Amino acid sequence: MDALLSTFLSVFLAEMGDRTQILAAALALRYHKNVAILAGLALATLCNSALSAAGGSVIDQWISEAPVKLFAGLAYIFAGAGMLMWRRTVDPLTNWKLPAFLTAFLGLFILEFGDKSQFIIAAQSARTPYWGMALIGGFTGIMAATIPAVLLRERLAQIVPLKPIRWISGGLLLLWGFMLATQAFGIS
Repeated sequence: MDALLSTFLSVFLAEMGDRTQILAAALALRYHKNVAILAGLALATLCNSALSAAGGSVIDQWISEAPVKLFAGLAYIFAGAGMLMWRRTVDPLTNWKLPAFLTAFLGLFILEFGDKSQFIIAAQSARTPYWGMALIGGFTGIMAATIPAVLLRERLAQIVPLKPIRWISGGLLLLWGFMLATQAFGIS
């Protein structure tokens, strides 16, 4: 249960104000087909989360506990730093001539591939024998952060103060990452 909750909270924080939210909202504005966008998002997120969790479970089998903690710490540090750094604009995929579901699936799959949430899911999966819980936690964390963007579209930025949320979330992820990294070296 620890893997589920910690992965959910970490990924939810990491996705707040992230490019995944912005692209999902842009696609919802473009297509006006929430169900197709949400289905594409869900499938892309499930695929990426499964790849991450499976990769993390393999890592767990090959290396000992201290390097796994260091890997987790670095995943959180990079996620936190990524939230605090300047963000480049998101391509709304206007040149893509695919239907809403395929555009959402492919666009979000590509955007999420190698994203900070994948590393968090992999790190959490490597730290527990219950990698399925990390998968579920990561999947629900991304979905919980992104569904409001699809439903609210441009109003999300008016309702939710995304910049302060990114700063607070980034700071929390950095703090958690440094704590894990120091544990890996036996400092704390």
